[in-house]
Amino acid sequence: MTFPDLTPDLRATMPELRGRLLANESLAPLTWFRVGGRAQILFTPADEDDLAYFLANLPGEIPVTVVGVGSNLIVRDGGMPGVVIRLSPRGFGETSAEGDIVRAGTAALDKRVAETAAAANIGGLEFYFGIPGTIGGALRMNAGANGGETKDVLIEATGIGRDGSKHSFDNAGMKFVYRNSGVDPSIIFTSARFRGRIAPPEAIRARMDEVQNHRETAQPIREKTGGSTFKNPPGHSAWKLIDAAGCRGLRVGGAQVSEMHCNFLINTGDATGHDIETLGETVRARVKENSGIELQWEIKRIGIAV
Repeated sequence: MTFPDLTPDLRATMPELRGRLLANESLAPLTWFRVGGRAQILFTPADEDDLAYFLANLPGEIPVTVVGVGSNLIVRDGGMPGVVIRLSPRGFGETSAEGDIVRAGTAALDKRVAETAAAANIGGLEFYFGIPGTIGGALRMNAGANGGETKDVLIEATGIGRDGSKHSFDNAGMKFVYRNSGVDPSIIFTSARFRGRIAPPEAIRARMDEVQNHRETAQPIREKTGGSTFKNPPGHSAWKLIDAAGCRGLRVGGAQVSEMHCNFLINTGDATGHDIETLGETVRARVKENSGIELQWEIKRIGIAV
């Protein structure tokens, strides 16, 4: 789907804008599944002030969606109307450590934050080494793996509101729950501070090696895939429920349930966004029929279905 080009009007009303505006830009290359339609507008802000300026001057009726590295995202084939904002590592990817505190921009990869902490002998953030996303997504989804999650280490997050205003949230203010936060969805997180604990470097490295080994041996990380597809229901493992429902290896078009790990979906080469989402819904239906448990999506799905 091709959308009307709004970029000339936006540039005219925002003469001081420094970031990049692109019309009808394909989002498929920005996702790990490599599927999906176009963004009506793709905006990459230069820095936090540029983002605030853009949002303050963007007409309120134009919807805004934020994407990271697309590791936990299905973009539907009809594309995304309005503005899709993608924070770049250049403006939002810095990481640093001092004492037992790690600072990170929200475009920083979770893995890089773990590495920054390890280089400063800060333990407690090793779990980020096994999460294939950015800190922005980690804040929004309370990302976790291997026994740790974001709520365990966050001190404070900062962000920009839909009107361009700046906000900060302490740990309690994030209203973390399992794989989600309660912060207004219109807030775009821009930076965060985490507290770990000083630990022996060999212990930190051993834990990171353990996390990496788990990913390599248990997850299809070399496929066109996403993160965990469904949340673990209380008292259950999603992959076990999927396996018990006979869904291991199940296919819809070019999409397949991973043979290695049932809670991962794979683009085998020519899948569409529709194929992947339909496969996920088929899995949900079969699990519900088999166990009575209704799986909830962990992967975010955006855009217009066609």
